[in-house]
Amino acid sequence: MNILKLLHPKACIEYLYNDCTARQTLEKMKNHGYSAVPVIDREGRFVKTVSEGDFLRFMVEKGMYDIREMESFPLEKIPPKIQMQTVNVSSTVEDLILLSMDQNFVPVIDDRGIFIGIVTRKDILDYCYKTIMHQDSSETTTEKV
Repeated sequence: MNILKLLHPKACIEYLYNDCTARQTLEKMKNHGYSAVPVIDREGRFVKTVSEGDFLRFMVEKGMYDIREMESFPLEKIPPKIQMQTVNVSSTVEDLILLSMDQNFVPVIDDRGIFIGIVTRKDILDYCYKTIMHQDSSETTTEKV
């Protein structure tokens, strides 16, 4: 199966540019209820994924107690604890399954390295479930014949 069938295109998801401020990022994550968000550069290349935990670690390390202090830090200064792996648009569902064990979503890039969207762990699990259920119903039908 082509993984594009599971893709949430960039136009339909929230993402941030790496030159945004850390505070802008936190506000956007809060408003949308996200715990992690993809970050791209102005050319459209995937840079990283930042999470709430990344911001908390950064603030503790810098001794910050007020979110307004995050206004002076560009997002590119916030180091991610985990570097999320991307997949190419021509990758397989098996590649997605392996990555989704450690990531809430898998960023997808095209052949030029441009970020085109994400595949969520939920969509991968849904695909696996439907595939298993389809196989089970096929086996049941074969046994009755």
